[in-house]
Amino acid sequence: MTMEKNLTLEQLDAFEKAFDADRANQVAMRAVTTNGLVKAATNQEVYRRDRHQFSISLEQGSVTNQKQSGRCWMFAALNTMRFAIMKKLNLNTFELSQNYTLFYDKLEKANYFLESILGTLEEPTNGRVIAHLLSMPLNDGGQWDMFCNLIEKYGVVPKDAMPETACSSSTREMVGYMTRKLREFACTLRTGYQQGQTMEELRQQKDAMLETVYNMLCVCLGKPPRTFTLEVRDKDKRFIRHEGLTGKEFFEKYVGWSLSDYVSLINAPTADKPYHKTYTVKLLGNVVEGRPVKYLNLPVENLKAAAIAQMKDGQPVWFGCDVGQCSLREGGVMDLEAIKAGDLFGTEFPMTKAQRLDYGESLMTHAMVFQGVELDENGRPLRWRVENSWGKDAGVDGYYVMSDDWFTEYTYQVVVNKKYLTAQQVEELAQEPIQLEPWDPMGSLA
Repeated sequence: MTMEKNLTLEQLDAFEKAFDADRANQVAMRAVTTNGLVKAATNQEVYRRDRHQFSISLEQGSVTNQKQSGRCWMFAALNTMRFAIMKKLNLNTFELSQNYTLFYDKLEKANYFLESILGTLEEPTNGRVIAHLLSMPLNDGGQWDMFCNLIEKYGVVPKDAMPETACSSSTREMVGYMTRKLREFACTLRTGYQQGQTMEELRQQKDAMLETVYNMLCVCLGKPPRTFTLEVRDKDKRFIRHEGLTGKEFFEKYVGWSLSDYVSLINAPTADKPYHKTYTVKLLGNVVEGRPVKYLNLPVENLKAAAIAQMKDGQPVWFGCDVGQCSLREGGVMDLEAIKAGDLFGTEFPMTKAQRLDYGESLMTHAMVFQGVELDENGRPLRWRVENSWGKDAGVDGYYVMSDDWFTEYTYQVVVNKKYLTAQQVEELAQEPIQLEPWDPMGSLA
C-alpha cells in the first residue's frame, strides 16, 4: 500500500473513530476543556511528597519580586549577595537595588551590541550572525559572568538609593523602544561602512548613539547615584549610618566577595560538549572589557555536590534552570510527576536531557537561589529549597521545592565558590574554553 503524502479525509475519519472508541479520551476531553490542561493534569500526590521541609535551610530576608521584567538573574545574584550584607550588619532583611544594575546592564549591552555590529561589518545582513544580533539586542536576561562584570565596574547600592520605577518593574515598553533604536543604529553603522566611512568615523557616531541610549535610560529608570548614604537599623535597634559611599565602595566594604572565586558549572550532556571541558559563547556578554562567559561542563552529580557543600557552609547558591517544565506555581512544586499530561493525551514525553537541548525543547530560562536541601541518611539529596523572585504569592511565601529528579533533568547551571570544587575540577576550569556558536542553547539568558 502506498502511503499518502497529504492528510486524507479517510485518515481523519479513522482518527475520529479511534478517539471515540476509547472512553479515557472522552473523560480527558471533558476534564481539559472545562478546567484547562495543567489543572486537569495536576498530580496532587507531589504536594505530599515534596514537602517544604529541609535538613539544611538558610533564612534570609523578605522575598523579592521582579514583577513584569526579565531580571531574574539579577534578582537571584543580588539575593545571594544580600545574605553577606545582612550577616555583616546584623539585619533582619535587606534588599539591593535591581534598578541600579538594570540601568548599567542596559547601557553596557547597548555598547556591546554596537561593538558587535562594528566587529561583523563584513557579514551579510541576511546571514545568521547578523540575524542573531538583531533578534534581541537588549534582552532583559543575563548570565552570572555578565552580572559579575557589572558589579566589578559599578558595584551595588541599597534599593532605597535607586528604587524601582514603572519601567524597571515592567520593562516591555522601554525595551521595545530601545531595541527599535539599536536596530536603527545598526543600520546606520553598516550603511556607513558600505559607503566608505572609516572605523574612526563610525566610532564617533557610536559615541553619539550611546548618549542617546543613556538619555533614554535616565528618562525610564532615573539617574543612578554617584554616591549615597547607607541608613539601616539592625536587629538590636542600633542605627547604622555611612555617608558618601559609591557602589563599588559599598560592595567592597559590605559584601567583600572576590568575584573571581565564583565560577559557573553547567550540565549539558550533549555529544558536542564533552564533560570536563570549559566553554564560552561567541558574541555573548555585556561589558566589552569584562570577563567572558565561561563554564565548566560536568556530570550533574558534581553540580549537586558543589551546591550542597556551599550551603553546608551557610551560603546560598545561584542556579539556572528551565522553570516552566513540570512546575506548579500554586504550592511551588517542581517535580517530574507534577503534571501528568501524558495520561490525558494517551502518550509519553520520553526525550532525554541531551535530546531536549539538541532539538530546542529545553534550555535555561530562569535563575533562582538554592536556600536549602533535604538529605537522606547517606547524604544524598531528596529535594531542594528554592528562593524565587516572583513575590510572596508564588509558591509558598515565594519559595519553591524542587525534587532531586527535576534537578537532574532541568537544572543547567550552578555558581559556586571554587573552593568547593575538587583539585581536578579546578585544574579543568583553567582550560582555554571551547567557543560555542552564538545560538547554542547554553548561550541562553536567564
